[in-house]
Amino acid sequence: MAAVFLRRLSAIVALLVAVSVLWVGGVSSPAMADPDEGGSKTLTDALESAAKGQADAIQKLNASKKRQTQLQATVKQAQAEAKSLKGQVGQIANRSYRLGRTSTMSMLLNSTSPDSFLERIQQIDMLAQLDGQILQQYRDDLAKATAAKAAVDKEIVEQQKQVTALTKKKREAEVALGSVGGGGAAGGFVSVNSPLAQPAPRNSDGSWPKESCTVNDPTTTGCITPRTLHAMQQAKAAGFTHYVACFRHQDSGEHPKGRACDFAAHSTGFLDEAATGADKTYGNNLAAYFVKNADRLGIMYVIWYRQIWMPGTGWKAYSASGGPSVVHTNHVHLSML
Repeated sequence: MAAVFLRRLSAIVALLVAVSVLWVGGVSSPAMADPDEGGSKTLTDALESAAKGQADAIQKLNASKKRQTQLQATVKQAQAEAKSLKGQVGQIANRSYRLGRTSTMSMLLNSTSPDSFLERIQQIDMLAQLDGQILQQYRDDLAKATAAKAAVDKEIVEQQKQVTALTKKKREAEVALGSVGGGGAAGGFVSVNSPLAQPAPRNSDGSWPKESCTVNDPTTTGCITPRTLHAMQQAKAAGFTHYVACFRHQDSGEHPKGRACDFAAHSTGFLDEAATGADKTYGNNLAAYFVKNADRLGIMYVIWYRQIWMPGTGWKAYSASGGPSVVHTNHVHLSML
């Protein structure tokens, strides 16, 4: 009996040691809970407002430039069509001046037979219809060109408005980041070799549809937006398969809205240390992937390794004080529009 007891005790001790090793090494489960990213509600709200404002201004600016290009093409086409009719319009004017109404009546009265009279009536009627069509088309082309020119002028005003809005939001971002000692220019993480993601659905005018936390978050028991899910799935398809956590209950930020995910640099969880070596390279590549595909996926901002990227400002220093989670050296933070 004593021998059996000792064998069982040894097995239990061995199991406990094995579990302890797995926990410390972070092999079978995340080495720490979902990251506490720190940052005051004032800061996160300011960053959200600035990034959203930048993205909105850029979208409207690009849409206006696209409309301007289309309108300029309309002006050019209408002017070309009017020019092609100008010679015919001149001929009509000269013929009307030479013949006049009296000459037209004389042509009819001088007909030698009833058949000739009817034939001349038909010819004059056809000529009048043709002249009327040419003159109407000429007027339409000129009106189209004039209207398109006026619309181009409006688009220029709209673009100036959006540039002003973008400049204002850039300044707001700088002030918000400056409040925690950041905001300066940073090298950032960019790679021309980053794969392209499949675009998320947009509205017909190019804007992003409004979304709420309506789909199940596969990384937690909470919810996320369809666009957030799409971004996460695209990242996974591109080979970024490390541990991810999205929905989280907290007082501010995008996590409780289902519009943010944290992507661990380490394969199985959020280590309580700054990423190095292969983990650091993984985070660099993931951050670069999100930046390259920001317009395709609807990304609001990205934070990684003491730097933050926003659509209108590029990479800036993010100098919050705290551990690896707060300064984002153990995970890439993604916030969605």
